[in-house]
Amino acid sequence: MNGSISDVVSAADEQKNVLDKIAVFVAAAKAAAVGGITWGEFTQLALDLLRLVVTSLDAVTSMTGAEKKSAALDAVGMLFDALADKAIPVVVWPVWLIVRPAVRTLILAMAGGAVEYILPTVRKA
Repeated sequence: MNGSISDVVSAADEQKNVLDKIAVFVAAAKAAAVGGITWGEFTQLALDLLRLVVTSLDAVTSMTGAEKKSAALDAVGMLFDALADKAIPVVVWPVWLIVRPAVRTLILAMAGGAVEYILPTVRKA
């Protein structure tokens, strides 16, 4: 019984470590984007975050592949929620408020494809 409890604790530690990395990355990105951000910079941050998350989650044994992909997409969603509004000029805010949900969905769809591309490169390294 002790083996199974220590396995659960170890799995929880692995997942917490990944969550901590995501939180630190998003906080640092928010601090860097205080004065605003371009969509190109946002895209680079999203790809960097995906590489970090995919690399970190690849070592986690307590999650399935689908759970890992979902966690990676959740991380990009957190980044989008934290930064996307800073990439929009004030004059287009009324339009942004209407299209924001669709843009978020599009970003997450593209991130899902990026995960499939990044994973093999992470495993080769």
